[in-house]
Amino acid sequence: MTRIDHIGIATTSIDEASKFWSMIGLEADSDHINIEQDVKIRMFYGKDKDGNKTHSKVELIEALSEKSVISKFIERKGEGIQQLAISVDNIDSMVINLQNNGIRMINKEPTIGAGGHKIAFVHPDSAGGVLVELVERIN
Repeated sequence: MTRIDHIGIATTSIDEASKFWSMIGLEADSDHINIEQDVKIRMFYGKDKDGNKTHSKVELIEALSEKSVISKFIERKGEGIQQLAISVDNIDSMVINLQNNGIRMINKEPTIGAGGHKIAFVHPDSAGGVLVELVERIN
């Protein structure tokens, strides 16, 4: 199954940005630190009419230092949408297939992202200027 997993938003303050997403009814999950990417992440989930979490998510991403890719993104473009994440069933074969078809990957092999899920990034040059994150959710 392939579907949009979440939209990642670069912010200078997760706490400040969280106020809006909470006000419109999204529910915050716990924060995650990704040392490799030098970021703090807070995921927000949509809810269905019965109050159950949906697959719709917004990810707020805050740099932990000036060396972080998010810090550099904000310097160049300001706060805002940084990436579109797509859920895939088998990220390993997807990455190989994309590379075999000339798609430029930032990650030649999947790595571990927030929540222990496997992730890999497609270079914006191969995706119409959009940074695409592939995510294989580990249950």
